[in-house]
Amino acid sequence: MAHAPENTIDAFRLAIRLGATGLESDVWPTLDGVPVLSHHGRVGPFYRRRVVSELTAESLPESLPSLADLYQLVGANCQISLDVKDPTVIPEVLALADQYPGAPERLWLCHPDWARVASWRELDARVHLVDSTRLERITEGPERRAALLAEARINAINLHQSDWTRGLVALFHRFGLACLGWDAQHNRQLDHLFSIGIDGVYSDHVDRMVARARRARWN
Repeated sequence: MAHAPENTIDAFRLAIRLGATGLESDVWPTLDGVPVLSHHGRVGPFYRRRVVSELTAESLPESLPSLADLYQLVGANCQISLDVKDPTVIPEVLALADQYPGAPERLWLCHPDWARVASWRELDARVHLVDSTRLERITEGPERRAALLAEARINAINLHQSDWTRGLVALFHRFGLACLGWDAQHNRQLDHLFSIGIDGVYSDHVDRMVARARRARWN
C-alpha cells in the first residue's frame, strides 16, 4: 500500500496512477468528530502547531484531506488502510465507508492494541482488522498471538519489514491471518518480503514497490 508522508489528495491520486492497489494513512478525529488524514496529527507552523483533535474541520488547512475526500476520489475501487490514532473516530470511519457499496470489505483498520482492535468487530463484520505491532512486543510468543488474533476474528498482523521471516509468514498463515509488512522502502526489503510470501507491504516509494511486486510475480 502506498503511504504519503504528508498526505494530500494529489499524493493519493499520483499513487493510484503509479499502480498502487491500496492507500494508507493515519486517521484522526477533529474536535467536531470528522475523520481527517494526517501523519503527525498536527497542523500549522512548527512554533505554533495545533493538534488536529483541538480544531474543527472548517478550521483545518484545505490541503489536509478528510477521509470523505479520499472516498470521493477512490470510492470502493481501492484498498484503504488506516492507522487509527484515536479510536473514538471509528464510528465515523465506518459510517463513511458504508456510503460506498463494497468499501467496508476493502477497509483495513490498524492499531497496536489488538484487544481494542478486536472490540471493533462487533461494529462491522465486513472490515479487515489489523494488529499492527513489532515482534519484540509480542511477549506471549508469535504462535500464541496468532491463536489469540484468530479467536478474536482479527484478519491480519502488520510487522515491521525487518521482523518478517519465511517461518513467521507460514505460522500466521496457518492461523488464517494475512501478513503485512510496513516501512518497506528499499529494493532489498521489498524483494525479501515478496520472496517469503508476504500478503501486503507499506511503502513511501510507489514506483519502486510496484516494480518489485511485478518482478516477484514474473519470477
